[in-house]
Amino acid sequence: MIITISMIFIGLAVLLAFIRLVIGPTSSDRLLAADSITTITTAVIVLVAYLLGRVIYMDVAIVYAVLGFVGVVAVARYLEGGI
Repeated sequence: MIITISMIFIGLAVLLAFIRLVIGPTSSDRLLAADSITTITTAVIVLVAYLLGRVIYMDVAIVYAVLGFVGVVAVARYLEGGI
């Protein structure tokens, strides 16, 4: 029951972030939406790790989160003219 509710909220969050990604008026809004989708995907990976009882997926989630963070920082610096 709680897993179903979690998946509904995660799906709603992805939908709203994707809408912001597509119609975001500025590139900063699009970058924030992409970062939100990365965070939501990390949460899904953690939920799958819990459901399947596999600890290795937690490592995958950590690596995915770190790469997403580095990517967002790189793009943000590019948008600010720092690179």
